Amino acid sequence: MGNQSSVFRVDGKVALVVGAASGIGEATAFALAQSGATVVCGDLNEAGAAATAAAISRDGGKAVSLTLDITNLNSVNSGVAKIKAEHGGIDILVTTPAVNVRKRLLSYTDEELDRVVDINLKGSFRIARAVAQVMTEGSGGSIILTSSIRSLVVEPGQGVYAATKASLVQLARGFASELAQYNVRVNAIAPGVVDTPLTAPIKKNHEWYSAYANKSALKRWAKPSELAWPIVFLASDAASYITGTVLFVDGGWVAVDGRFEPPL
Repeated sequence: MGNQSSVFRVDGKVALVVGAASGIGEATAFALAQSGATVVCGDLNEAGAAATAAAISRDGGKAVSLTLDITNLNSVNSGVAKIKAEHGGIDILVTTPAVNVRKRLLSYTDEELDRVVDINLKGSFRIARAVAQVMTEGSGGSIILTSSIRSLVVEPGQGVYAATKASLVQLARGFASELAQYNVRVNAIAPGVVDTPLTAPIKKNHEWYSAYANKSALKRWAKPSELAWPIVFLASDAASYITGTVLFVDGGWVAVDGRFEPPL
């Protein structure tokens, strides 16, 4: 991992990880703590966030938990204000929460549309806006939004989810263009298929799970930790000239056709 002065480390930084109770968020909280950050583990799941923070502390890292609901503006604003008051600022934001109602578009209800958009897009906007305000008042920072391969490719049942993930790419670019003058970098990470609670229903179907595994060049699903370290990279000074971009961590999913291996 390099020495203590490595540009890949985030020593002394305060990082808010939203969605830290499980999946990519949990793995990212651990990775940032191992890289020297003080991590605020934010999640609507209060017990899960506390468990992640406690595990990081047992591992020798610095972490606290915060109950945070990104669909609630008061929760977002009060949570960010609490972090600023207790830690003096926020240097890194990683936001991972998402929901996916897998249904064909013609059967989607307005209520389902609102739920997916409110969590995936509006929730990410709310927390990024609040944290960016703190960062612009300080010395800058790094914000990482969680997009997806679905920002580029889609399949039946994923239309609304894909629309929100594509929107997050443009949201990251918009924030990047407006916040650069404050030394705030904003990027998006785009996972492929990752073993997380969000994808648990797919894992229960062996055919579906295997088909997804075989679609990528690497022929397997990712572990959450394989997303966490690229996120740490984007948060660190090693990525100091990277803003307004999307880092695909997808095992080659969008690079290869994958449907057929020609007999060459």
